[in-house]
Amino acid sequence: MKLKKWELALIMALCVTALLGIGALREQRQLADRLIRLHVVANSDSQEDQEIKLAVRDRVQQAIEPWLHGVANREEAVAIIGQNINKITSTVEDTLLALGKDHSIRVIVGEEHFPARMYDTFTLPAGRYQALRVEIGESAGGNWWCVVFPPLCTDSAVHAADALNELSEDQITLITGSGRGHVVKFRTLEWIARVRAFFAS
Repeated sequence: MKLKKWELALIMALCVTALLGIGALREQRQLADRLIRLHVVANSDSQEDQEIKLAVRDRVQQAIEPWLHGVANREEAVAIIGQNINKITSTVEDTLLALGKDHSIRVIVGEEHFPARMYDTFTLPAGRYQALRVEIGESAGGNWWCVVFPPLCTDSAVHAADALNELSEDQITLITGSGRGHVVKFRTLEWIARVRAFFAS
């Protein structure tokens, strides 16, 4: 049976999208294999709880950064964080007590899905990443997430630049948006994430 022009065009578009999706997923996974996200979930969306979330974020980052200084790969970084979970938990508890709060907390390390997120100097594609997750109280409020290894979200521009240097040229291109095809790849990854979420629901 002879296909119509629009049918051929649709098939070609689907093939191109599939190829782009395979390539984009491979690049995202290679990037994810180099990173550890920090995910802090607030007790609620109240202004006070959101401010507490940011205070916890700051203290956790300050605690972790010296431990990971000079660490060469994600596996070693995950092991160090895992070995120090009790210290991280104590850091969160001390931060809450200093703010007059006694919320329950949960601190875990594991893989989870993140949507695409734009930061000041880079953007991370949607996908699954290894993460240190800190849940405060009811954990019903807005999230904060960034990258704790390498320290891309530090206040120090020098440290952030050094962290970028630890990534490959292709990975830097992917997250900074330099180079052709960046927008297409990100939109493809977002589309794939939506499709997976649809079938998982």
